[in-house]
Amino acid sequence: MNWTTRATLAPLALVVWVACLGAAPAHAAQDAAAVAAAAIAAKPSIVVLGDSLSAEYGLPRDTGWVALLRSKLPQEHFDYSVANSSISGDTTSGGLARLPAALNRLKPSIVIVELGANDALRGVPLETTEANLRSIIEKSQAANAKVLLVGMYVPPNYGPDYSQKFHGVYEQLSKEKHVPLVPFLMAGIENKPDMFQADQMHPTPQAQPLLLNNVWPVLRPLLGAPSK
Repeated sequence: MNWTTRATLAPLALVVWVACLGAAPAHAAQDAAAVAAAAIAAKPSIVVLGDSLSAEYGLPRDTGWVALLRSKLPQEHFDYSVANSSISGDTTSGGLARLPAALNRLKPSIVIVELGANDALRGVPLETTEANLRSIIEKSQAANAKVLLVGMYVPPNYGPDYSQKFHGVYEQLSKEKHVPLVPFLMAGIENKPDMFQADQMHPTPQAQPLLLNNVWPVLRPLLGAPSK
């Protein structure tokens, strides 16, 4: 299955005090770590609930679009932390099962939902995928988080009818639940084989800025005013 053949389609540094003639006492380092942790916790957070397309599958660490988002936010003067709660191979059922713990622990201001491709690859009924995504949106909204939904198409060998119905799930939920939609995470690279790893399913490091460029214009209005 090949995405490329679809024709229609400053992290906070921990401050460690060092004594003039040796390392600082252990409690000083612990206090500094606690201060830094508290500062991070005080920030509004963004949780990315995704699959391998967000979990840096096959990529060097910190080169995926979520890591690039983490770097871009302070550059654009937005003071958010970003938690990547993405697991390679995850489905909408897996994301729904993991969501309550993430909401309770991280208390996100924004949840980016990038799930569903693996449902299609595993033959999960569209009704199940839709129900799971709806529950993820509703639970996130009930926790006072804004939701951004990331749409997906399936490879063309599934047939144009199924592909349109699959993508229609995202469009319908976006309208029904009044959540913004990134129409297709991989828009602009789907017909470029050099932007994909050897499996022709997962984007390369060079493609990651383009994925972020697809997400950013839809995410930006949810962030509020920049800090300066």
